[in-house]
Amino acid sequence: MKTINKRRIFATLLSSFFIYTIFVYTTGTAEDKGIQSLTANAIKGKHYYQKYNCVSCHQIYGLGGYMGPDLTNVMSRYKENKNFIAAMLQTGSQRMPNFNMDKEEINAIVEYLNYINETGISPVTKFNIQYDGTITQHNE
Repeated sequence: MKTINKRRIFATLLSSFFIYTIFVYTTGTAEDKGIQSLTANAIKGKHYYQKYNCVSCHQIYGLGGYMGPDLTNVMSRYKENKNFIAAMLQTGSQRMPNFNMDKEEINAIVEYLNYINETGISPVTKFNIQYDGTITQHNE
């Protein structure tokens, strides 16, 4: 095979790779499902979540530690008693330490968890692989 043909094939494959990559990373990312829940207080909650290093024990979207439960949809699990989450943050448990958070920090973290609850599904029980290689998920 001639060198010119090899270069054409390489250029075609390389350009196809970049076009496909741009397509995959821009498809479906234009809409934030929980944008109405992303308040200034929820953003503070994210900072408190990071400040207290909650990710070392808890997962969000399947990423994080394994000592505590996954918090992606914890607000849906306790939707009839949302005060349970606030009480858990305030007092801790046998495995979770009491971080002595004040009411502002607790309320901010609860709002952040509300935002997370609306934007993700975890654990993923069913998923569909799309023609472009992306995955759509649902929990039913």
